[in-house]
Amino acid sequence: MKLALFSVSYAGFWGQDQLSLEEFIPRAKPLGYDGVEIMGKRPHAFPADMSSDRIRRIRKLLKNSRLDLLCMAAYTNFTAGAESREVPLLDMQVEYVGQLARITRELGGNLVRIFTGYEVPGPSFGEQWNQCIRGIRACCDAAAKYDVRIGVQNHHDIGVETDGLMELIGEADRKNVFPMFDAWSPFLRGEDLVKAAQKMGALAIYTTVADYVTIPLYRYNPSLVNYEKVGPAMVKAVPMGDGVINYRDFLKAMRDAGYKGPVCYEMCSPLRGGGSLQNLDDYAKQFAAYMRKIGMV
Repeated sequence: MKLALFSVSYAGFWGQDQLSLEEFIPRAKPLGYDGVEIMGKRPHAFPADMSSDRIRRIRKLLKNSRLDLLCMAAYTNFTAGAESREVPLLDMQVEYVGQLARITRELGGNLVRIFTGYEVPGPSFGEQWNQCIRGIRACCDAAAKYDVRIGVQNHHDIGVETDGLMELIGEADRKNVFPMFDAWSPFLRGEDLVKAAQKMGALAIYTTVADYVTIPLYRYNPSLVNYEKVGPAMVKAVPMGDGVINYRDFLKAMRDAGYKGPVCYEMCSPLRGGGSLQNLDDYAKQFAAYMRKIGMV
């Protein structure tokens, strides 16, 4: 399995130190990675900032760093703007994804990640499902012009459950759409990780990894002289192998079911130990070491 490092990890969000895309790319190989996933928004690769000259420089930087562009990450939400349907938000997102597909091809890649949509009040669930189908199909058609694949990540509400994601992909009915299947979402929602991986291993083309601990929340009730559990647990990112997600069995089940895609590491939430550049590098190196330890690379 090829290892990818996601540039969002060094984009300055969630209290982390920030690197430019040009600073991030040369950092990935020494940390143990075969390729990168590039964040398709500012401060890294928003299409309006990707001039022809900059694309040539990034392509040369990838080559000199001996790295592949394994994925370009688009940020979409096809259910956004339900209260203002006169605004062509779906069309805007499709145009954005199409531009990222062009840039991806020019950088030597062939995969753009998209999200579906968050469930919103107002429209029925069926209407929101259909809106996501329209968005996926349109993104696939836009990307097909550049011979680029679309990956749908199990992240947003619509189609997030494993069987639901498979149904969504099938209904989209495009030859260049595939699931991008991560472990942390089904784990947090209580799915059986191994069974889910066995279903998706032969279908998925990409998986993104982050490890977490869960911290249950309670509120003191003085009338009962006791504590009440409050909602879902808080989730906090920790170094790979220090958390509660069984990635060893998940990745083995994916591989045994036929998975041949990359494994991408991301740091996209507050980290135990803080957001210093040194801590980010330490997390990235520990992931690469973990993958070697469990025999996945």
